[in-house]
Amino acid sequence: MTHKESLRQAKIDLTAALRAAALLGLHEGVCNHFSYAVANGSDTEVFLINPQGIHWSDILPSDIVTVDVDGNKLDGHRDVEPTAFFIHGRIHRAKKNARCIMHTHMPYATALTLLQEGHLEWASQNSLRYYDRVAYDTEYRGLALDDQEGDRICSKLANADVLFMANHGVLLCGETIANVFDDLYYLERACTVQVLAQSTGKQLRMISPEVAIKTALQFEQERQQSSLHFEALKRNLDQTSPGWSDLPE
Repeated sequence: MTHKESLRQAKIDLTAALRAAALLGLHEGVCNHFSYAVANGSDTEVFLINPQGIHWSDILPSDIVTVDVDGNKLDGHRDVEPTAFFIHGRIHRAKKNARCIMHTHMPYATALTLLQEGHLEWASQNSLRYYDRVAYDTEYRGLALDDQEGDRICSKLANADVLFMANHGVLLCGETIANVFDDLYYLERACTVQVLAQSTGKQLRMISPEVAIKTALQFEQERQQSSLHFEALKRNLDQTSPGWSDLPE
């Protein structure tokens, strides 16, 4: 696949992820950001990111903005919201396997970030997808409007690809759009059932570390499910939003 073809497909897939997130209630207003790094035909990369001010349910591939490593707009008819690249740009620079980054304020995952020592507990099957992959930023410092705050957030991801951000939301990163979106979806599902279970006031039935390690490996070996899920969501968009993926050659 040529650079031009890769760029085109990435814009379509990023649009699909944004639209699917809106369809599933994982978005918040016109805020939050998804980004993806694409090789630039040389040793450098460019980054695709959703623009400021467009509701995710309305976004088209032609709306996706292309920026360089410093956040300078290279292509696109809208600007990028200021906090977006202070977070995403620093992570893309420092964590090379973080080609795709998704940051949301989805309700149940965010609810855990509001709790003192709120953690994802190893109590549901879905939670085990993230065993030994999660980090916690326990300090909220306001909006991320400078490189220093972006670097501080990025430092929390040194040994993780899922970050619970205190009083704020969650951030996930990985190699592909399909994998990261699947992780985003199932993280909210895991947090939902955890909050519901905890709301009963009864003790959680915890899963042993031995079983958690085994199950996490099983999930990693079944990653084709992530691609199948993402393709199914795109077929759903074809039915509910004809023309959503149109992008002139």
